[in-house]
Amino acid sequence: MENNWQYYARYTLKGANKSNVFFKTKMFKDCTFPIKIPMEFARLIDKRNKDDPLLKQVITPKNLSKSTNFSLSPLEDEKYSPVAGLIHKYPNRVLLIASQVCAIHCQFCFRQNFNYVEHDAISNWVEIQNYIINDVKINEVILSGGDPLSLSDDKLSTLIDNIAHIEHIKTLRVHTRNAVVEPSRITRKLVEIFNQSRLNIVIVLHINHAQELSVQFAQKIIELTRVTLLSQSVLLRGVNDSIEVLTELCLSLFDLGILPYYLHMLDKVQGAQDFLVKDDYAIQLHQQLKSNLSGYLVPKLVRDSSSYSKDWLF
Repeated sequence: MENNWQYYARYTLKGANKSNVFFKTKMFKDCTFPIKIPMEFARLIDKRNKDDPLLKQVITPKNLSKSTNFSLSPLEDEKYSPVAGLIHKYPNRVLLIASQVCAIHCQFCFRQNFNYVEHDAISNWVEIQNYIINDVKINEVILSGGDPLSLSDDKLSTLIDNIAHIEHIKTLRVHTRNAVVEPSRITRKLVEIFNQSRLNIVIVLHINHAQELSVQFAQKIIELTRVTLLSQSVLLRGVNDSIEVLTELCLSLFDLGILPYYLHMLDKVQGAQDFLVKDDYAIQLHQQLKSNLSGYLVPKLVRDSSSYSKDWLF
């Protein structure tokens, strides 16, 4: 079944009750940010291990108390949206909110409170297209969300074709976690869409732990032959904040033809306090990575800023 990703989506674990039954636990609780776990990801989790690094990313955080250092919108994306559905933070590139849906709800997601209803790129495409056409400094379009791969192949194809018709756009960057947590999403048609585009296609895969690199994902990702594959990880306490885990992740990514690109400090969204890794320890880990790995395998350690500036690099 070529579009079996849509079939699998029907069996996604939603809410605390279904999740507790599946994992035979009582640790899931329904809170403001709903629980959502695709079955392909759930099956990679060791049910016997309450400290499983994949489980920790989707389970309800223990500490949901408000903190003055954390906010509902840590990057304040809405401030940089001159047109609904488009974020223009850097001179040469714009980000489009291609979809409000994601296959998985990671409990540290910085856009869990984002106003997707008012920021939808497809329904606002005419205004977005005019904005991009009128600014020839823009040469790269980034698709984000939610997750752009939550769109159907037909909708995604139309969106990419529309972008490709703007002459001064050279690169299309697609940020996705769906391809990792739901590898059935990498359909034959999706591969053709990316491989046949006149644009330079860069896919940034959101991967936080080597355990997420399933056999099915490995089999699917090699079909993207004309695409630059990069990875982006979030440094998360109790998930990947050890030199052994990070080293294994970088090496495993490279084995699949994926170049480690960014290692993000946590965006301080309210409710994600349990995931925070302190700066000094993060810098120590990054220095150790430089000693363990060849330079091209070491991701940049970055922090996104809510100000109009480049990412802050350590």
